[in-house]
Amino acid sequence: MFKCSIVLAVVSCVFGTAPLALGQLQPVNPDSALQLILKGLEGTPLSIAEALRLGSENATSLRRAEAGFQASMGAVRRESGAFDPELYFNLNYDDQNLPTASFFAGAPVLMNQQTTSQAGLRWGLPIGTRLEASLNTIRLGTNSAFAFLNPQYTAFASLTLRQSLLGGFSVSARKGLSKAEHNMEAAQARRDQEAVALSAEVERRYWDLYTAERDYAVRRLTREQGEALVHEAEQRAKAGLIGPNQVANARTFLAEQKVLLLDREEDLDRVSDLLASLIGTRPAKTRFVAADIPPAEFEVEPVDAMVERARSVNLELQAAKADIEASRTLANAAGWEALPSLDVVGSIGGNGLAGAAQDVIFNNDTLRTTVGGGLTDALSQASRRDFRTWSLGLQVKVPIGLRSGLGEHDRLQAEALGTEQRYVELARSLEEQVRASHRELVHGKQRLEAAREGVQAAQEQGRIGLIEFNNGRTTAFELVRLGADFAAAQQRYSEALVRTAKAATTLKQLTSGNLSGTTSK
Repeated sequence: MFKCSIVLAVVSCVFGTAPLALGQLQPVNPDSALQLILKGLEGTPLSIAEALRLGSENATSLRRAEAGFQASMGAVRRESGAFDPELYFNLNYDDQNLPTASFFAGAPVLMNQQTTSQAGLRWGLPIGTRLEASLNTIRLGTNSAFAFLNPQYTAFASLTLRQSLLGGFSVSARKGLSKAEHNMEAAQARRDQEAVALSAEVERRYWDLYTAERDYAVRRLTREQGEALVHEAEQRAKAGLIGPNQVANARTFLAEQKVLLLDREEDLDRVSDLLASLIGTRPAKTRFVAADIPPAEFEVEPVDAMVERARSVNLELQAAKADIEASRTLANAAGWEALPSLDVVGSIGGNGLAGAAQDVIFNNDTLRTTVGGGLTDALSQASRRDFRTWSLGLQVKVPIGLRSGLGEHDRLQAEALGTEQRYVELARSLEEQVRASHRELVHGKQRLEAAREGVQAAQEQGRIGLIEFNNGRTTAFELVRLGADFAAAQQRYSEALVRTAKAATTLKQLTSGNLSGTTSK
């Protein structure tokens, strides 16, 4: 593998960096000079595996995606709770003093103390059925002389059913839960995709750091060799071999390289800060320093196969499909709910009566009821349905015009259509990105080879220019121009190498980590 650590200097890299006497400029290996600068670069070494680990532990985007998934799980649990049975109990005490004008009231001021209680179970089923089992009791105490039972216990039990016949059954009843379940699927897919996207972003910023280091090394080496060029030009000028304009050219080149070196150092620190922010960890020394190099070659499967793979496994697309299903769930339910409502309502139950029997004197006759017992007896009668009850009926509601329900259905249908179009846009964008990254990856080897040839050609130009400069056949200005060309060639090589690695990273992200058939060498 042709490693990116090779040949990255300017034309002036063919000079020696030590102070040189007149005529002592000699070619040196630019690779060695560059490697010395890179190895001596101050900072905290960071491998790409460690960067990925820190990113997965500290990245805020991943924590937000996880929070969104947890929230969606809570929504599913909340909507599921709508189908949980509900126990209820009510107790009420009422004390009334009622003035009376009738002899049959049994007292001039009727004093009633009534205690009512209600207990039961309500249960909504996913098919839209509502069930309610209830037990009610009333205890009545009174001062009426005509009360045969005092206190009197009344009990009645019932089982009530309500079923909507035009409500879509589970389509409508489960709409909230179904939507929440689809939203949870989407949130889970987006969380997993965010983990893949985070890894891809960490890799891209890591390779940006690698590029920034090489650019810095180039400029630093250029500055050092520029200093050697100025020294040599001054020595030649003193000997009368060149004019002062060539010394000025060399000094101008050196001044420019000093400024560019400061710019590259700032860029290096900035890229390191961006990576530190992403992985949530600051370097122990000054900045992070890349400890790994990007792979230079990849084996890639055909583009159409990769597009199909991305369409089938991309988690963002799967999340968009879940969004479509969630929208359709509400729209389908609204279609049923726009119809007139037709509910069947039925109940079965039983009544019970008991109490302490009292003698009632009326018109010189003493009357006594045959009913007696306590609250338990009344409850037993109601539960056994000794005095049974039942009912069955239909309830119909027909909104005139149906505008409210139909309007809501139209609105939700339009939202579902918009969600489907967003899915189409996402699928098209995904294919576009896959094809673009695939082209970069396929051309990566050729691009690297061309950039490497450019570096070799620029280096040869510099070597020839140095010989001609030593022989007085060219000027320092031309040597400076060749140096700039060599630096640009080296930067193009670095960009080509990192571009290939980034393309592979992007394809990994677009296929949600399932980049089968694409391997590095």
